Amino acid sequence: MNDVFALVQDPAFVLAYRVRDPGTARPTSLLLLLHGVGGNETNLTGLAAGIPPDVLVVLPRGPLTLGDAQHAWFRVTFTGAGPQIVAEEAEASRQALVRFIAQLQAAYGIAPERTLIAGFSQGGILSASVGLTAPAAVAGFAVLSGRILPELEPLLASPEQLAHVRALVAHGRDDTKLPVGWAERADALLARLGVTRALRLYPHGHGIGEAMARDFANWIHDTLEASP
Repeated sequence: MNDVFALVQDPAFVLAYRVRDPGTARPTSLLLLLHGVGGNETNLTGLAAGIPPDVLVVLPRGPLTLGDAQHAWFRVTFTGAGPQIVAEEAEASRQALVRFIAQLQAAYGIAPERTLIAGFSQGGILSASVGLTAPAAVAGFAVLSGRILPELEPLLASPEQLAHVRALVAHGRDDTKLPVGWAERADALLARLGVTRALRLYPHGHGIGEAMARDFANWIHDTLEASP
């Protein structure tokens, strides 16, 4: 399999993205990996190493440009009272991702039941935003060192609509950017919504360590195995 991620800038798609060349493998599933604020779509290519070749790995680029090779899904300011977001930008990115997923599924012939979305930090935030508001689009989502936006509450799908969705919340216990309490609150919310979930905590800060990456790959395998 070729691990080269080619950049696609097609006006038929609402977002620019990179896609892992599946080589001779026929993609049967779709995984979107979303970068964090100030990063870009190349940041999570390393996570693809543990993903089977029949999973089409797509890395979209956040629609906001903050600088050279620096992008975001929404602007955020970190204050003593917690992160303060530009809610309109977060909502615009959520809607764009829902449309983008539908475009990818149509282009590559992959069903929502075989589609997962995940991301690091702000990318994890948007992954949860999609999974919890548009559950018909995906089989599951993973939040890696991220959180679930309180602003999302009015848009949440019902427990009945979320019954099939699986979630992973993975977080460093020593995270000073987004303290571990955000992961614990996310887990509590998912429990209230009846989402099948796993909470994994690690002895490191704001990042993706080897154990988190390994657990993430295992979660993908298990989630796709449970999907039709």
